[in-house]
Amino acid sequence: MKVLVTGATGFIGSHLVDKLLEKNYSVIATIRKTSNLQWLVNKPIQLIEASLNDKAKLIDIVKDVDYVYNVAGVIAAKSYEDFLKANRDGTKNLIEAVYESNPNIKRFVHISSQAAAGPATSLDNPVKESDECHPITSYGKSKKEGEDVVLSFKNKMPITIIRPPSVYGPRDPAIRDIFRIGKMGLGPLMGFNDKYVSLIHCFDLVRGIIMAGESEKAKGEIYFITSKEFYSWLQIMEVLKQALGKKLFIKIRFPQPLVLAAGSISEFFGKFSKKPPVFDKEKAIDFIQDYWICSPEKAKNDFGFESQIDLQSGFNETARWYIENKWI
Repeated sequence: MKVLVTGATGFIGSHLVDKLLEKNYSVIATIRKTSNLQWLVNKPIQLIEASLNDKAKLIDIVKDVDYVYNVAGVIAAKSYEDFLKANRDGTKNLIEAVYESNPNIKRFVHISSQAAAGPATSLDNPVKESDECHPITSYGKSKKEGEDVVLSFKNKMPITIIRPPSVYGPRDPAIRDIFRIGKMGLGPLMGFNDKYVSLIHCFDLVRGIIMAGESEKAKGEIYFITSKEFYSWLQIMEVLKQALGKKLFIKIRFPQPLVLAAGSISEFFGKFSKKPPVFDKEKAIDFIQDYWICSPEKAKNDFGFESQIDLQSGFNETARWYIENKWI
């Protein structure tokens, strides 16, 4: 089976490529001139330079593939329009290219985000796929727009949408700063009340993505690929402490207004930089939510997915990788 993976040079995309190769898929990956190919070097894949803005080239690329896994997107941008260009318009070009040149494809799998659905209202009510979406940031709204594009093809070709929660594991640049701060013996906590998140190790996530892509029951459906447990940040800090072998670990609580102010300041100075800041006011809004949790039940019921890597084992492995690769 021939598979196209977009976003293959990134954290999740590169692990997805590894898993597809392990399952003996023939993999094509789109790259850009500026792409860092560090995770794809010496792997038996076909690399094609192409932009999701170039629909004509995409039509030629997708005409004989069996699966498309669309992982490409942006998590930081300077404006909502920039988010839409990547997370909606790029998706639109790709799925239109598939429909025009390869409508009998086995599956178009689109990787979205829990941010498209928004946070849960309480610990007893994790977000479910059937719930109405309430994205709270420009990123989340743009991911929801991308989902809507894919869903508009639901009756024309087989599609599946995946919404991961927070993801961690080797190669992840986003959570590295938490490990870096933890290595200093510090555990940052946002606000003065417990906050809960769903987490998934990257190995579990890519396994679930492929299971969904191969499942007949998953056609036309949306899934959270997520952990069974919901974790408080206090639990996460304790797991981080153990993973880094720290005996002394000082937990520091930051008042929510201070988190929001820091996000605003970072956003202001980011206006003078070529690249958008990773942390801005909207990211700060994300951080202060009480319940970034979602339900794993639909994926379990429809195609038997369950997370296998517990948080302590996953953090232990991630910490080892960061240290061995001198990331922290």
